[in-house]
Amino acid sequence: MQRTRTLGALTAVALAAGLAGGLAAPAHAATDDFFGYHGSKPLASYAPGAVLDTRTIDYHLLGISLPVKVEQILYRSTDAQGKPIANVTSVIKPPGTPKSGQAVSYQSFYDSLSVADSPSRVIAGDQRFPGGAIVNLETALIAPLLLQGYPVVVPDTEGPNADFAAGPEYGTTTLDSVRAASTATGTGLNTSTKFGMLGYSGGAIGTNWAAALAPSYAPDVNKRLVGATEGGLLVAPAHNLNYVSGTPVWAGVAPMAVAGAARAFGLDMSPYLSAKGAQVMADVQDDSIGEGLLANPFVTWQQLVKPEYANPDSVKPFVDAVNKLNLGQRPSPTVPMFIEQGAGGFLEGSPGTKPGIGPGDGVMIAGDVRTLARQYCADGTTVKYQQQDLLSHIGTALPWAAASIGWLNDRFAGKTAPSSCGSIPAGNSLAPEAYAGS
Repeated sequence: MQRTRTLGALTAVALAAGLAGGLAAPAHAATDDFFGYHGSKPLASYAPGAVLDTRTIDYHLLGISLPVKVEQILYRSTDAQGKPIANVTSVIKPPGTPKSGQAVSYQSFYDSLSVADSPSRVIAGDQRFPGGAIVNLETALIAPLLLQGYPVVVPDTEGPNADFAAGPEYGTTTLDSVRAASTATGTGLNTSTKFGMLGYSGGAIGTNWAAALAPSYAPDVNKRLVGATEGGLLVAPAHNLNYVSGTPVWAGVAPMAVAGAARAFGLDMSPYLSAKGAQVMADVQDDSIGEGLLANPFVTWQQLVKPEYANPDSVKPFVDAVNKLNLGQRPSPTVPMFIEQGAGGFLEGSPGTKPGIGPGDGVMIAGDVRTLARQYCADGTTVKYQQQDLLSHIGTALPWAAASIGWLNDRFAGKTAPSSCGSIPAGNSLAPEAYAGS
């Protein structure tokens, strides 16, 4: 009972402080040796999901240790280029009696180009401000799951190099996290444990890519998934960069996403950048989402590149990257999906008047999400789609979170998943970008 009261009270503190822009816990360097692989065997010799190391720690909120135990696991996974990596996930144990044979994989929206902001490091007590504020704030979303008895698994979806927005890597790290959590000692989970997946915004990237990749990359995990719920989803990055370009709130996500894709795929963007673009790209290399947005309001693609590359499709590395990141060009999940999307982006300064884009929530585009949902329906996936026409990206998170727990509970209970298939309005084309260079 004391654990439950402590978790609930400090969750309320985290929510209040996060919404007020606080969470100014002292920062310290994240130099923990646990976060790297130091074994003698080649990393590639381990199967994806293999456990490399484990430790038991307390859950930290605002740098304060709580009486909630976490099993952290170093495990082998795969990056966006298919290369082996060592990544970390955190299995948070519920304060009371855990549910038997059920767990939730929660994908964080930490959205950062700095590994210091990874959930595993913040949970372990490292507190870099403002980047670590997001993971602290997410305690308010994780706590209700813990209080229902679900063990909650939180992977570092961006991998060990903080490959921001690199969707395929988010998917593989999530799936291998489930594998590792299911075999590591001390988690209370096993290879029969059923999993639901949950994530908003950056967390939706991990959730959707994991659901889409599971049948081919991790069929052993796919057969244990009961469903995935997500909101504020990035579908076709080329559209989103156009949507946010020049806007007051979300424009700064564009150079961060380009930097993340370049890092993930080993792309050299320097030949295409203007002097301003080179400076901006250098400056965002370790930025959290808050830092990146505050540093680059109103920025446009055209300001970042040389005049001859004003059309993004004339930059070959850009075209190659965004096509690899287009969910519309990837397979459909085979598990039930609950997708919620805002379309009131004017509240966050993003007009829905750009051709081929239409309304969005300020950073994510409703028409893209609708087309993806319809595509999944056509392939036989059961999809419940909800659109909040008067809510923006931040605002839509609240109704989505409230509905998601009940939706997941019903999936674990074996109830028939609700479907919106047949009534989802048409959206935008998700065709790949065509290279316009010579």
